[in-house]
Amino acid sequence: MAEENTGAPEGSAQQQPPRVHIANQYIRDLSFENVAVQKGSMPEGKTNFNVQVSLDARKLGDDQYEVINKLKIEATIEEAKIFILELDYAGRFVIQNVPEDQLHPFLMVECPRLIFPFLRRVVSDVTRDGGYPPLNLDTIDFVALYRNEIARRAQEQAKDAPIS
Repeated sequence: MAEENTGAPEGSAQQQPPRVHIANQYIRDLSFENVAVQKGSMPEGKTNFNVQVSLDARKLGDDQYEVINKLKIEATIEEAKIFILELDYAGRFVIQNVPEDQLHPFLMVECPRLIFPFLRRVVSDVTRDGGYPPLNLDTIDFVALYRNEIARRAQEQAKDAPIS
């Protein structure tokens, strides 16, 4: 019988490709404050949106992680608040074969990117159900968000480091 040559040296373990599975996704927390309706008047003009995004992740067990997209949106016309939407949208992921040194960026970039379309849908539905046109969020650049957070942390560490 002929042996099959795989091209890999004998005794070396073949690198397994990374695997990610979304076990489930859910709204952890949701708040919609309809300020304009509570005041009984809707100002005229162009609506401005201030969107703040932050991320969080934690290990749940073997190969299981929870990743949370935290979103705060304040809609205003000139100085008048129209609505405030706060949403924590999470996913529970099963992640395998990702090297330890690449796990943090994977959790903070790839996982939020996978669940973002569903978060966008929740925001659209909530704003529509609040009596406004559906708010369709632009795509978030999670790579830039991650790099900015790493740079911010490096600046804080440099500032807090003792001067020699």
